[in-house]
Amino acid sequence: MSLFVPESDPLRGDRRLSPAAAKQLSPQALAYLGDALYEFYVRLRLLLPAQRSHQFHQSVVAAVRAERQAELLMSLLPLLTAEELEIVRRGRNAAGRVPRRLTAECYQQATGLETLLGYLYLCDPQRLQALLQLLPVTEH
Repeated sequence: MSLFVPESDPLRGDRRLSPAAAKQLSPQALAYLGDALYEFYVRLRLLLPAQRSHQFHQSVVAAVRAERQAELLMSLLPLLTAEELEIVRRGRNAAGRVPRRLTAECYQQATGLETLLGYLYLCDPQRLQALLQLLPVTEH
């Protein structure tokens, strides 16, 4: 599934951002983008086999929960470059108010993953695709 490596992307005018330009965006902006991208990716992966809409929704929610994202980040950490680890660190440090049901550490890890995904989408969609393919898209 090459969703994140389009032949052309009219929203970006077919231009990728340089890493320096992407780093000028706030970690919150990158995490916001990464959150949307990851949920969309999970929805595409879970679309088939067909299931009732309620079950589909429950499966997606379970797969994109902060707890699950934190686990997924931990599995990716050994594979990340120094630059990617820095993006994750920026995202973790910028995590805002923690929802009551989560620990601060869990929320920070999930935000770090989302920040990395948003960053890679803007700068290196091929790397984003490679990392996403390593992640199981099911609830744990």
